Amino acid sequence: MTSTDRPIALWPAFLRAKCPRCRIGQVFANSMYGLSRQKMNETCPHCHLTFEIEPGYFYVAMFVSYAMNVAEFISVAVAISVLTGSNDPWLYTIIILSVCVILSPFNFRYSRVILLYWLTPGLHYIPELSRDLSTDGDKSLTSGKNGSAKGNTSEK
Repeated sequence: MTSTDRPIALWPAFLRAKCPRCRIGQVFANSMYGLSRQKMNETCPHCHLTFEIEPGYFYVAMFVSYAMNVAEFISVAVAISVLTGSNDPWLYTIIILSVCVILSPFNFRYSRVILLYWLTPGLHYIPELSRDLSTDGDKSLTSGKNGSAKGNTSEK
């Protein structure tokens, strides 16, 4: 078994926002924190999985983002209370809202990645797609009999 035949680990692929099916292609086209707004790739550049499985698919990510925000708010409020011991509501409001704004790109990105990795039934890692197809010579892994990508759920 060569190093290219080993499966790619889940957590490093998740943290780097890689495709949940091949764990090689990027889900997002640009960096998390930058001057341009975040742009999500429509398909995986490696295995051609369509990320938005159906219209409105990522609306569910709002609920995941909400849960992440609530966890962050509670964590920050507890940290403020423990570190400062203050009861000033303005201190809590300013710090919590600042953390909310700072973490909004993080929440946007990882709510979608969590949705793709753990909340989408039928979307699983396929280790065979992790091989470099350009050097493999075996295109049968990504194309079906009609030439369309296997496992790609949208027709164009």
